[in-house]
Amino acid sequence: MIERRKFLIGAGTAVTTSVILSDSLLTKAIAQSTAGYQAFLKQIQQQAVQQGFDASIMKRALDWSVPNAKVIQLDRKQPEFTMTWAQYYEKVISPTKISQGKASYQSLQNTLSQIWKQYRVDPRIVLGIWGIESAYGKHTGKFNVIDSLATLAYEGRRAKFFKSELMKALKILDSRDIAPEKMLGSYAGAMGQPQFMPSAYLQYAVDFSGTGQRNIWTNVPDVLASIANYLAKCGWKASEPWGQEITIDGNLSQGQIGRKNIKTLAQWQALGVRRRDGSKFSTNSVQGAVIRPDGEGGQAFMVYHNFNVIRRYNPSDYYALAVGLLGDAVG
Repeated sequence: MIERRKFLIGAGTAVTTSVILSDSLLTKAIAQSTAGYQAFLKQIQQQAVQQGFDASIMKRALDWSVPNAKVIQLDRKQPEFTMTWAQYYEKVISPTKISQGKASYQSLQNTLSQIWKQYRVDPRIVLGIWGIESAYGKHTGKFNVIDSLATLAYEGRRAKFFKSELMKALKILDSRDIAPEKMLGSYAGAMGQPQFMPSAYLQYAVDFSGTGQRNIWTNVPDVLASIANYLAKCGWKASEPWGQEITIDGNLSQGQIGRKNIKTLAQWQALGVRRRDGSKFSTNSVQGAVIRPDGEGGQAFMVYHNFNVIRRYNPSDYYALAVGLLGDAVG
């Protein structure tokens, strides 16, 4: 058993938390690194104070004794398997998720309307991202973000990136938007209901509810507006859809399609591309690209500019398709 942290609650009450590690070799290595890790955290604390951050908050946030073994294990053992698009869709978009999304869309109409007026981003897509990232706020992660980022910054793999994110997370704490103990997220530092990294938080999170804090952990209007602000700043076009399912009546090879093979809808129609129901597109001059994630015989989609904006949130065709389709389903 290794002592992981002591922190102060209220008027100086010390609380110690412990974890039992399954990998004995990793446990031994981490135990031996205690002195080096604490020196690293001290250096981070000094850098933060030199940048003008509140010293007491920095001390409280960085009061960790050893790296988080679970974070290291998860970082090193990321799954190495490939899902088909059909498998991915079944995994991330369930009937329950759709029904919960529909309920949220109805109950949040007033908030979503206000967000639409300010950011001009399709509220259904906002709900699509919210649903996929955290199941509408139900699964936001249980790792302390500072603990995770400090561990990853010290551990070495992508250390420069994670140190940068750690300093940005400390900046968020200095702004008092959240307390150190409540800054929770994934093992890799993605925070709150929209799963923003600290750098994304600083750039896109908004205080939509007017509380004086940008609360993406528990304040739903702030969460939804922050997602909309993200998409708006990444170039969302209010007058355009993200995409649509299509049929292909012809022999388009995989080399002829893909996100970067952009043609007008008239040109695609000449190649045998039609709407899902087999009818022609209503506007010929709009430009789009055809993607067929599972290859010939699988589903095919016409995607437009806003599809690529969704990919700015997560650079995956599967992800952007799932967000668009979930958004269509809930609204």
